Amino acid sequence: MNLPARVKVVEVGPRDGLQNEPKPVPTPVKIELIERLAEAGLQAIEAGSFVSPQWVPQMADTAQVLAGIRRRPGVSYPVLVPNQRGLEAALAAGVDEIAVFSAATESFSRKNTNCSIDQGLARLREVAQTALEARVRVRGYVSCALGCPYEGEVKPEIAARVAVELYRMGCYEVSLGDTIGVGTPGKMKALIEAVAREIPVESIAVHCHDTYGQALANCYAALEMGVAVIDASVAGLGGCPYAKGATGNVATEDVVYLLHGLGIETGIDLMRLIDAGQFISSILGRPSHSKVAQAILARRAA
Repeated sequence: MNLPARVKVVEVGPRDGLQNEPKPVPTPVKIELIERLAEAGLQAIEAGSFVSPQWVPQMADTAQVLAGIRRRPGVSYPVLVPNQRGLEAALAAGVDEIAVFSAATESFSRKNTNCSIDQGLARLREVAQTALEARVRVRGYVSCALGCPYEGEVKPEIAARVAVELYRMGCYEVSLGDTIGVGTPGKMKALIEAVAREIPVESIAVHCHDTYGQALANCYAALEMGVAVIDASVAGLGGCPYAKGATGNVATEDVVYLLHGLGIETGIDLMRLIDAGQFISSILGRPSHSKVAQAILARRAA
């Protein structure tokens, strides 16, 4: 079995993990969380998003967050951008990487972005072109790549078509999102196989939610297919607002524990990562959803 020797973990907690929190998270807290994650060795940390504050009020302070963090050499701080207006705000904030997103089903696309898949992709092509001309890297997301709350199971070829479009418009990496956490290892392998027929496996990432307890198994299946980039959220923060019962992203602590157990390098200090998760969990007033963090914190307290 040929597993990757090194895996890049993309930390999405400060953006995807916090964006649906009902109570405002203070800007200094977001800044400290990002700093703690960088100190733990994360080299890609989503810092926020430039979406309308009307729709995602939690991310209204992204420019302030970017201004407050100490940008470390070798660490990227991508932000999510939905349109040209968001890109203009991101460029004004001095970003060097953005993320754009599409969906694998028409229903989710219309619910999430109020347009069809093709309309959304046309808009994103303009965003990507402008960003690339400004020497800003572009990363892509495919939501509902394994299942949709409105249309059910998604065929691999359907998700692959969207992934290919994102890659062709200039996304250096395309993250396949199991947004509602319904995927299983076999379905994950079939998805990656379909996408890898069209784009290099080195440009594929996975983004797994743990609604049915399959996230780590799906990450492992992706590793077996040669994928070497995994999105994760510290303390398992996050969820999908459009899917009832969809729980958070796979916890970064659990992913790192898995990778280190397989002898795969990440450059991440697990204990510092756990401390970062404990920090934000205490601010939010609830325990970490990471099984690894729970176990190690309990051992510390014993």
